[in-house]
Amino acid sequence: MTFQDIFKSSFLEHIDSIPMLDMVIALALAFLMGLFLFFVYKRSYSGVMYSPSFGVTLVALCLITTLLIMTVISNVVLSLGMVGALSIVRFRTAIKEPMDIAFLFWAIAVGIVLAAGFLPLAVLGSLFIGGVLLLFSRRKAVDFPYILVVHCQDAQTEEEVRAVVETQVRRMVLKSKSVDSQCVELNYEVRLREGESGFVNELAGMEGVSHVTLVSYNGDYMG
Repeated sequence: MTFQDIFKSSFLEHIDSIPMLDMVIALALAFLMGLFLFFVYKRSYSGVMYSPSFGVTLVALCLITTLLIMTVISNVVLSLGMVGALSIVRFRTAIKEPMDIAFLFWAIAVGIVLAAGFLPLAVLGSLFIGGVLLLFSRRKAVDFPYILVVHCQDAQTEEEVRAVVETQVRRMVLKSKSVDSQCVELNYEVRLREGESGFVNELAGMEGVSHVTLVSYNGDYMG
């Protein structure tokens, strides 16, 4: 038997081990589920800088995982070699948003479940998870936090700024305070009243205030 005959027999054996219709259905559903993950990620994102490339990564991850698991299921010997090859892969990209880890794990889980043949579980489970994430993202948007940075000239101006901010926001918490010979820098976490930010202009016009900045953030503070 020639090498060509061995290659053909091995190729046909691997093709026959996974029906073509099953492959098409699994990959098509993986693509659709990846788009659904993309949609949920875009709607529920609460960070400062949204990255569309991460959403595309979720779609690709669903497809790649589905393809990989179907290969592992079809051939045990090949699966052992693939595990050894993947063990040397190292990913060094930093995950800045904690929720990104959940979406990555979700995409991998969808690919595994689809390749294993549990199609209803993958679809219904993804719809349930997506609904939960969208529900919590809407509730969070109602009480979105902001960081207010104010540069004051002295302690008296600091007290005046604190009094003004207290009357204009629903909640305020002092996160940090830096003092040098020229100014006092205050960093407050504030919760606005229905998005009202006009008090920032009032603070900027106060005597003794040299700089005012209002920035939205995701609730994670590193001082």
